[in-house]
Amino acid sequence: MKREKRMQPTSHPIATEDNVACFQLTSFRFGHPGAGKKVYIQASLHADEVPAMLVAHVLRGELERLEAEGRIRGEIVLVPAANPIGLSQVVHGAPFGRFDLASGVNFNRFYKHVAADLKASLKGKLGPDAQANTALVREHARRSVAEWKAENPTQELKKILLGMAIDADIMLDLHCDNEAVLHLYTGTPLAGQVKPLAALLGAHATLLARESGGEPFDEACSRLWWELAEHFGPETPIPMACIGVTVELRGEMDVRYDLAEKDAHGLLQYLAYQGVLDVALDPLPPLVAEPTPLEGVEPMTAPHSGVLVFHKRLGDRVQKNEAVADIVNPVSGKLTTLRAARTGILFASTAHRHLLRGMHVCKIAGDAAFRSGSLLGQ
Repeated sequence: MKREKRMQPTSHPIATEDNVACFQLTSFRFGHPGAGKKVYIQASLHADEVPAMLVAHVLRGELERLEAEGRIRGEIVLVPAANPIGLSQVVHGAPFGRFDLASGVNFNRFYKHVAADLKASLKGKLGPDAQANTALVREHARRSVAEWKAENPTQELKKILLGMAIDADIMLDLHCDNEAVLHLYTGTPLAGQVKPLAALLGAHATLLARESGGEPFDEACSRLWWELAEHFGPETPIPMACIGVTVELRGEMDVRYDLAEKDAHGLLQYLAYQGVLDVALDPLPPLVAEPTPLEGVEPMTAPHSGVLVFHKRLGDRVQKNEAVADIVNPVSGKLTTLRAARTGILFASTAHRHLLRGMHVCKIAGDAAFRSGSLLGQ
């Protein structure tokens, strides 16, 4: 039986002081809070990563239809353009949405990690009931985010976004890379729960870390669960109650209706597999690639300036010592061939074809961990 359409847009004002620029964030809510799992989906936290916004546009239309048909079994929050501050930043005619121009800080770094607060506030309050513990953790997490003192408009934006997502069962943060095949980032304890999503989206890499460094948004939502479980011990059951995933929707120029519709369908199918949507399930396709550690990603950089010429294509499996690309200096004639130090999947690269020494060339996802420290580029 069809139900009345209930999609609810909400406006979130940011930086509302007199005599300065102000911004407005918009979110949309579908379904019924408390009727099932809560899903949070946001697009283009790095504002100039445009493919995510087109996928969000397709998702919005599909969710409006599904809500009108009464097929949503929980609550879905959709933020189709998560960074109005970054969207307003244009430098000499070029969009600049990865970093806050006022502070130089990456828009996907330095979210409040609430686990430290919760280790203290939950002491003596948790018990043997995992479901009750989950509800209490979420209550305290919401309070911790609400108490975050935002010192500038960008922190205010981050607080608003995290406040909507911190108690979600499923959090999908839609991004893209410079040039890339579709790939995912998620927490190591979530690997099994994320495999169906990787299969449905055709991800060429699923990169796992317990802590990648820099406090990105997905870990602000999910990492607290395994840290609290370890802190309070096995006698106090705390499940992995938030599936937090960063979804990299290929490259910046992959803005096409067919890709957006395909990606939106895969995301909706994942929600159906999670019991959030009452729709027919597609057969689960095989994985393109098994999950691998983020510590196993080999980043390549240019050893000198020159023209970048790839031998391998994105998505190719590269063998150890195999040639990946050349750097050709057209003035000196110097040519350097970059070779893979390890076997893995070439999943992301720069879109630039003339590089200076030290600039990013590409990334290869290998099976074995070998890096440590901060694992994400700035």
